[in-house]
Amino acid sequence: MKRTTSVIRRAVLAAAAVALAAGCTAQAADPGGPGAGPSSKAPRPSTTAPSATASTAPGATATPTTDGKPPSPSASATTGTGSPAAEALMKDGDETEQVRELQARLRQLAYFDRAPTGFYGTMTAGSVKAFQKKQGLPRTGSVDGTTWERLLAASRKPTADELKPSTTNKLDTPDARCMTGRVLCISKESRTLAWMIDGRVVSSMDVRFGSENTPTREGTFSVGWKARKWTSTIYHTPMPYAMFFSGGQAVHYSADFAARGYNGASHGCVNVRDRAKLSALFDQVKVGDKVVVHW
Repeated sequence: MKRTTSVIRRAVLAAAAVALAAGCTAQAADPGGPGAGPSSKAPRPSTTAPSATASTAPGATATPTTDGKPPSPSASATTGTGSPAAEALMKDGDETEQVRELQARLRQLAYFDRAPTGFYGTMTAGSVKAFQKKQGLPRTGSVDGTTWERLLAASRKPTADELKPSTTNKLDTPDARCMTGRVLCISKESRTLAWMIDGRVVSSMDVRFGSENTPTREGTFSVGWKARKWTSTIYHTPMPYAMFFSGGQAVHYSADFAARGYNGASHGCVNVRDRAKLSALFDQVKVGDKVVVHW
């Protein structure tokens, strides 16, 4: 009997210890935190999540629930004048696909003059400030809920090409020689190629040119011949989607340009770094089409 009583007593003590441990865990989650004080007379702050009180704007009254309990955090956060409306959805230093969409929409409205990158930097902040000024909003340079709603209303959903255009350089004003017929209009000033038909830009892409020792010739030419797969007979390097317009000089894809950008140069050809776009262009251009290389 004594042994049974002893076993029962140990079991009761063990259960009490577990209950106390659980109570400590719950106490540790108390928003009051260290220094809140153990007084039983003070109201327990853990009955209402801290965010519920913090997100209710001054002067706004939270509606209590039917059972008399404090409102849930979501109930307080949905007040029309609550502070979450002023919280930044996008700000300097962010790098997301939503930022890319922001830039594309700003570009539609001529507030952003670069290809979207997805990175929110000083240029994006400046564009946002300009849009906010036009809309009569506080010029914070960050995008809050109101700014984003205004931008959505003022612009349309960006296309895939607007979100990730292959041409990162801004197109130059077309040369007068490019305004009639079918023309590969190539600008050394903006480092772009615009495929134009009767003065309309059909597609465009970034290009680079030869170095000072092997310059790309300027003038008006025509496509003499094309080769989907070609290897330079002088430099023994691949020249996919080559469209020759002046002797050995051609518009063609360059893997080096795609990898190193403007850190390198061609041997006189017009390099393109967007293979997919050049492939589509290659199928559209015909032998005899005009080529204009200009400043």
